[in-house]
Amino acid sequence: MKKILFAASECVPFIKTGGLADVCGALPKAFDRRYWDVRVVIPNYSCIPEKYRNRFEYVTHFYMSAGSYITNKYVGVLQYKQDGITYYFIDNQEYFNCFVPYGDVRYDIEKFTFFDKAVLSMLPQVGFHPDIIHCHDWQAGLIPVYLKNEFQADSFFWGIKTIMTIHNLKFQGIWDVKTMQGLTGFPRNLFTADKLEFNKDANMLKGGLVYADYITTVSDTYAQEIQTPYYGEGLNGLLSARHFDMQGIVNGIDYDVYNPQTDSKIYMNYSAEDFRKKKSVNKERLQEELGLAVDKKKYMVGLISRLTDQKGLDLINAIMDRLVDEYTQFVVIGTGEPQYENMFRHYAWKYPDRVSANICYSDDLAHKLYAAADAFLMPSRFEPCGLTQLISFRYGTIPIVRETGGLKDTVQAYNEYDNSGDGFSFTNYNADEMLQVINYSKHIYYDRKRQWNQMVERGMANDFSWNASKFRYEGLYNYLLGE
Repeated sequence: MKKILFAASECVPFIKTGGLADVCGALPKAFDRRYWDVRVVIPNYSCIPEKYRNRFEYVTHFYMSAGSYITNKYVGVLQYKQDGITYYFIDNQEYFNCFVPYGDVRYDIEKFTFFDKAVLSMLPQVGFHPDIIHCHDWQAGLIPVYLKNEFQADSFFWGIKTIMTIHNLKFQGIWDVKTMQGLTGFPRNLFTADKLEFNKDANMLKGGLVYADYITTVSDTYAQEIQTPYYGEGLNGLLSARHFDMQGIVNGIDYDVYNPQTDSKIYMNYSAEDFRKKKSVNKERLQEELGLAVDKKKYMVGLISRLTDQKGLDLINAIMDRLVDEYTQFVVIGTGEPQYENMFRHYAWKYPDRVSANICYSDDLAHKLYAAADAFLMPSRFEPCGLTQLISFRYGTIPIVRETGGLKDTVQAYNEYDNSGDGFSFTNYNADEMLQVINYSKHIYYDRKRQWNQMVERGMANDFSWNASKFRYEGLYNYLLGE
């Protein structure tokens, strides 16, 4: 039995702010339990829903110090089993009593430094000796550093391997060296340019990338892109140096949660066999609910996203007046930077029967939009993997994407000459180029309906379940364990 521990800051169904939580929730369940014992550890946030928290079981507690700023702190360990997976929760009221998992950067850095050391300190106490600790993003970045330095004094920790997975390189956990020394207790010689030092500050993710035995990221193209200055966020040199110990493995989605045949959140269920008749019912019902013009012949474009610079929303702003003509509707769901929230509110005010701005995150509404829309727009500046396009395929909704990162790896551009492909894409970060491709997609939708429907069928036949990616993770784990 091979033992794997996932360490992360969030995990579905307990707490979620982004795709990282989906990965930590779905991937452990994909492994065959006869050979793999995969467990997950996250902080015990007070904002985890009561229905789970009330069923957590107390395992043990102890006191732990890190650096001079984190001394003699209480560490509680709780556990909960669901779907055959054991979840551990690191408990400390001072750090994890919160309405949302992230807030003030300095404070986040302190609480995840505490979490990282607590994860390792907990293992002998709960009697679990993982073969591999799979660390996700900067919040778990110090686990490989602690493991290879301070914890090597204890033979319990010998032989444990670590993998560092980058979900989004933009976020790295950077603060000044003096504070980081006070938080971590690391000796001065770890804060050098070949270890944790980064532009005269200290960088948690960099520490993880230096000390981990292997690095993964969430798509093949993103793994290549982050070795270049444009996408590398200052770490491209380090990532290039480690490119032999690095690969991209595309994320999957949970095919039980996202299934138009059984999804209870959508207005009418449908499948690849009957979407031609039934999918449009979802469109008309959503148009009605959102106060848009009710007409199944309208071309509905959806967007579900964090409203940030990364997502290419400035391109949409540049062409919105030309995009929402009398044949087209645009529905957005998401929250983020005020300028983009207000931009979409403005267009919804200006075109009330064509644009619907839902400045919120609603899972129910998201499912309805996946089922209702004809196309989904993802014009990202960069996109490590992207899950929206994978979910769109599942619901027979055609993605229109910029060719970057995981979007390039998962969407095959339509070719009308040999009638192949399952989406539309554009190469340059350019609003006019994007509009041209959207208009081309409309032309196929209205003038070549048969080819459009064949694209829908190809998209629905794709397999982006975790089954496909799981085998690559198994191969990687076996490789690290020398098998």
